[in-house]
Amino acid sequence: MPLKLYNTATRRKEAFIPLHEGKVGLYACGVTVYDLCHVGHARSTIVFDVLVRYFRARGYEVTYVRNFTDVDDKIIDRAKLLGKDPKALARENIEAFYEDMGKLGMLTPDQEPRATQFIPHMIDMIRVLIDKGYAYDADGDVFFAVDRFESYGKLSGRRLEDMKAGSRVAVDERKRHPMDFALWKKAKPGEPEWPSPWGAGRPGWHIECSVMSGFFLGATFDIHGGGEDLLFPHHENERAQSVAATGGEFARYWMHNGFVTVESEKMSKSLGNFLTIRDALALYHPEVLRIFLLSKHYRSPLDFSKSAVLDLQTGLVRIYRTLQRVKSILGKETEKESLSLQGSLSRPDEDPFLGPFVVAMNDDLSTPNAIALIFEKITEMNKIMDAGPDAEAIRILQEDLHRLHVAAKVLGILEEKPEAFFEKVASLSAEVNTAEIEGLIEERARARSEKNFARADEIRALLKGRGIMLEDGPKGTTWRYDI
Repeated sequence: MPLKLYNTATRRKEAFIPLHEGKVGLYACGVTVYDLCHVGHARSTIVFDVLVRYFRARGYEVTYVRNFTDVDDKIIDRAKLLGKDPKALARENIEAFYEDMGKLGMLTPDQEPRATQFIPHMIDMIRVLIDKGYAYDADGDVFFAVDRFESYGKLSGRRLEDMKAGSRVAVDERKRHPMDFALWKKAKPGEPEWPSPWGAGRPGWHIECSVMSGFFLGATFDIHGGGEDLLFPHHENERAQSVAATGGEFARYWMHNGFVTVESEKMSKSLGNFLTIRDALALYHPEVLRIFLLSKHYRSPLDFSKSAVLDLQTGLVRIYRTLQRVKSILGKETEKESLSLQGSLSRPDEDPFLGPFVVAMNDDLSTPNAIALIFEKITEMNKIMDAGPDAEAIRILQEDLHRLHVAAKVLGILEEKPEAFFEKVASLSAEVNTAEIEGLIEERARARSEKNFARADEIRALLKGRGIMLEDGPKGTTWRYDI
């Protein structure tokens, strides 16, 4: 089964056929750095992070481009509110972005352009659009003429006539059509500005991504992605100005992830439910957030609720607990540290686990089905261990462990050692004194050796009351924090 992706432009799943065999060019719209990132940003970034991982696992050479919008009305307005320089505010939030996304295990894109690095290229594209009759200068502001571009609205499925009739865009008498959008904005006192043929000013938002994607990927490339909130007007406008300027196709496949709500409500600072990534990381382990954000299909809406996150945390604890058991039986460290992502899924067809995993991922990146397969495999491995593994069973466990690590690498999970994972989850979930726990475990061991089973049971019950579960094995007692 070939990889099929839902193409927003055609509104159907299509077999992915790269523009250049064995290579993929992907542009994902990055953040406008006026504030800290929220869990909606995390979802979008994780979706395309996993897509890149999957392409590389299948053996593709990927050029992954993700931008920063570091000059924009929102940045300027927030900087004024905070009494900061817009450039300094943008730098601070870019640093915060790297910190937050790093904790979530995101891959570093191959290119991370910033809008302010490409102002001359934007001016060049605007010149071309004016020369071709697709744009016009209106007293220092330059607008794109939407009615000159015949297929405007095709990407988002809107008709220009309807948009004109129901437009809520602020009236600007200089515009030839209410939906005409800014390519260049005339400078206002105290705002960042650059010289241009139309006077000092700064670029409009939409032109930034057209220029940066084209610079690194060409006039036509494979995939353009982002949140569904970007479909209109941002991506519609990107497509219009790019095709008009270059004559290329621009993106051949468009992918959009669904919204994130919090406790069934749209995120809003006025409602007090605006959840930043930092807020979430103060409550949950990064891999718990990662697997939760992948637990629903990327195109579906996702509701961020405490109960739903804790359900996935419990599942991830179970996976790590199983890995800990396997490690104790195999008597060696796992191989995940040396596992290469590139080409790890190049020949999965005959594999009883990786074959179905690929089928799930090939179905428009169905991470929920892929995660379900991992949980099924964990159940199988526990049954093998419960039966008392012989030499054949140990061989199967070794193979299954490798399979798990390959799948986990694609999803970006199971990168911790079990003991470290349990300790971090415990520290986020409750005040746990590790030294005290180890001391109680030693006391329980002595009580058992002295056949003081009442005290041993008392200690087990005490720890259980704190959420600490004990597991006795041939190599001693291990503990975990149970959610």
